[in-house]
Amino acid sequence: MPWVTPSLKDVRALVRDGVRGTLPGADANVPNSVLRVLCDAMGALCHLTLQYIDYLSKMLLPDTSTDIWLDRHGAIWLKNADGSVGRKLATLASGTVTATGLVGVVVPQNSILKTEPIQGNQISFETLAPVNISASATPIPVRAIDPGVDGNMANGQVLSFDPILNGVDRAAIVLGEITGGTDDESDDELRARILKRIQEPPMGGDATDYEAWALAVPGVTRAWCNALEMGIGTATLRFCMDDIRADNDGFPYDADVVTVQNYIDSVRPVAVKDIFVLAPIKFPININIRQLVTDSTATREAIELSLREMILEKASPGGTMYASWVDAAISNALGVDHFETDFATTTMPTPGHLAILGSVIYAP
Repeated sequence: MPWVTPSLKDVRALVRDGVRGTLPGADANVPNSVLRVLCDAMGALCHLTLQYIDYLSKMLLPDTSTDIWLDRHGAIWLKNADGSVGRKLATLASGTVTATGLVGVVVPQNSILKTEPIQGNQISFETLAPVNISASATPIPVRAIDPGVDGNMANGQVLSFDPILNGVDRAAIVLGEITGGTDDESDDELRARILKRIQEPPMGGDATDYEAWALAVPGVTRAWCNALEMGIGTATLRFCMDDIRADNDGFPYDADVVTVQNYIDSVRPVAVKDIFVLAPIKFPININIRQLVTDSTATREAIELSLREMILEKASPGGTMYASWVDAAISNALGVDHFETDFATTTMPTPGHLAILGSVIYAP
């Protein structure tokens, strides 16, 4: 039976009873008596001590610890792809913009560019090298000043020099993408990595080792390794980046695959040659829901959120999406009282396909 910290009222009662048992004739229950006041003060101190012990009991094990205590467990157990230990910290986005202006004008290094304010928030970037403006749009390497996913910019997005540079047009256009920005690893993600490291210790290059190495790369949130898929002596690693690639359903881009491949090559056993790092293939799961009670916008949003969370937890490349999982996810959504669905258990068509939520259609 788990330990439950006694209430302040119960602790004070225990202290009063203890005094009565050790001092014959003394009664600490008399209201406003000196003995009762002293006992209640001592009870409060005892209760505070018990609360701290209860707090420590949670912090001393990684499955219930939080904040700096969880960071300490992470620093003990985990090493990341960049050589740091513990929590994966936020990274800076970088990429290229193109600028125009008078030919020959120099855009100095560390010039500042900013996005348009969105709800009062602006993202700032700095140029990484001095560049001479040419007759055509001139590429300039840039990097976000502050780390985080907010620094990732899509192709064609407009940035502005701030302050404006003499001879250089104010607007600069993102070329390709500005990418690579990640947020600090969350407590839940860090805790999952710590527990995986404890429960699946390094084995010199087995499947779980490759998954742990992939998870050490900033931005990677899920990873799966499948042995023998490409033949004897091979291993195939697939991964997702659910936070920084949310616009792509969490699926990595080609540059992300190269980054993970390079890190895996730097840590895998020297005798291993055939390790394939790949992005999963999207396989949308379409669901028809009928006779939904209660049918409202809020209920539908709750259903789709619950389905996405279930798929995030349960789906794996080449795996099976069971009808019971879908039914349970819909049932657990806030506001759902009754529904009917014709979704049938579905197995992925190849080892590389990974389920994502497709269309959810509601009918009477």
